[in-house]
Order: sequence, then structure tokens, then C-alpha cells
Amino acid sequence: MTDLVVRALTESDAHLFHTMRGRDLVGRAAFGHRYATADNGGDYRPEWTWVALRDGVVVARAAWWAGPHDTEPVLLNWFDFADGEEAAGAELLRRAPLHAEYELILPADWRERPDVRAAAEGRISAARAAGMKPLVERYSYRWTPECGLPERPGRLEFRPEPDDEVILDVLRRVHSVTLDAHARKAIEGPGGLEQAAREELDFFHWCPSPRSWWRLAYTAGGELAGIQVPARNPSGPCVGFIGVVPEQRGHGYGYDLLAECTHFLAAEGAEFIAGATDRGNVPMAAAFAKAGHRISQERVHLV
Repeated sequence: MTDLVVRALTESDAHLFHTMRGRDLVGRAAFGHRYATADNGGDYRPEWTWVALRDGVVVARAAWWAGPHDTEPVLLNWFDFADGEEAAGAELLRRAPLHAEYELILPADWRERPDVRAAAEGRISAARAAGMKPLVERYSYRWTPECGLPERPGRLEFRPEPDDEVILDVLRRVHSVTLDAHARKAIEGPGGLEQAAREELDFFHWCPSPRSWWRLAYTAGGELAGIQVPARNPSGPCVGFIGVVPEQRGHGYGYDLLAECTHFLAAEGAEFIAGATDRGNVPMAAAFAKAGHRISQERVHLV
């Protein structure tokens, strides 16, 4: 690798990002996303965009993403390399002084398409060679008005809750028993359950949508059932969070929360609603299917 030059781009040479050639089978490019810096109407920053060059030719590239007000990268969501340059891709990730979770976007049928599967496995292999570890595979959903509004069961009452400490306590209860891989990772760390709950709350506040949208859900008997957070992220309307407290599970309330969230965002004029859940979270995946949210992508996360 002595002939490999790894460096960040600058605004003046960001065009180099587009000089690498290859088939866009996986990742953001496969879904029509384009790379552009913020100064050119895009989401990326040149100092967070790194390339590996061999004899002056770009053979691997990586772009870390964050919201407009973030001071550190939130995700590595663009990483690819030229044919035969998997090792250069791994070297790029090793040398770049940026660290964030890697999110690889894939078609929903990627396992059944040999060329797409090979492209996905190549990127995962390079990330692993750079020291990253698989965390979880997730379904991504997209609801549109053509899907129809899901039926509201009418079993729960939804109330706003302005006190963040109350919300935080509900999140602690939800995550005390959880199938969510990101929450479990936080719980296993030094911050434990408190860290998992606070990371969720921080995400709610990070979303550029009104705080007043958050709702707690109660049974007809006045018992807390869970929480649902309709939201907008930088890409648009989304299901920010659905959580049922452990003692209320087994009644299918996840669907009730998701149906309410869908109705709320549709009433706000949403032309689409994004959502996601871990592949292993069977109850939540069933709720998305019942509510008419269709799987649009799968995503592999490495940390």
C-alpha cells in the first residue's frame, strides 16, 4: 500500500469524488442519491470526505454525514471502491481520522441477486478489515398515501407530555427489555440503561420537528402503554420512535402506536413516511406490515 495516497478532499477538488468508476449496485448511489458538498446544495462536507488515490486516480472513497448543525459525523453512509480495490477501501477507513457507524443501504432483495450480494459483501468485508464489526441488519419502510391509512383500533388514548424527565423515565422502561440492537449496545456500555434512554431522547431533540408532536399512550384504565414520536429528520417525515413498556406487551399495542403515528404525519401533509426496525424485531416488523408500511430497503450497520 506504499503507493496509496489517502487524504481528505477540499471544496476546490471535491469533483474528484465523481471520477471513480464502477457499478452502483449498493449504497446511496444505487438509490439515486448524489454526492455534493453543502456549498453545492448537498449534504456532505469536503473535510469529512476522504479518498484513496493510486497514481493520482481515485480507487476508493468515503463520505461521512451529519446534520447541518452537527460538529461531528453521525454516519459513514457513502463508502465504495473500484473493482479489485477492496484492500484500498479498508486502508482508507483505517487511515481516515473519522469514526462513526457505517450504514450500508441495500435493495430489499439483495440476498437473491448474486452481483448485488457480492457488492454488499465486498463493502462489509472491507469495513471489517478496517476494524469495524457488524451490529445489526434492519428493514427500512416507506409509507405513501397510496398505501392507505391504517385502521385505528381506538384502544389507547394519546396525550402530549411536555416534561422531558417523564419521557426519559418512559424510555428507561421501554429499553429495560428491548430487542433493539442500538439500545442494547448502549446498555452494554459504561452508561448502561441511562445512556440508552438519553441517546433516544437526544435523537428526538435532534430531529427538526416540533417537540409538541411527542405522545404518550394510555389504556382505557389509565395505565401507561407506551410512547410514539412522529418526527421529521433531515430527509423528511419519519416514525421517530415506537415503544411499548414491558408490562403492556403481548397486546399488539405496537401497531396501535404506529397507526396513530401514521395518521398524525399524514394529517401534517406527509407525502411519504420513512420507518425502520431491526430484522430480529419480529413484533415491530409485523406491526409495520399490518399498518401498510412497505419494505423499501435493507440496511446493514457496522460499528
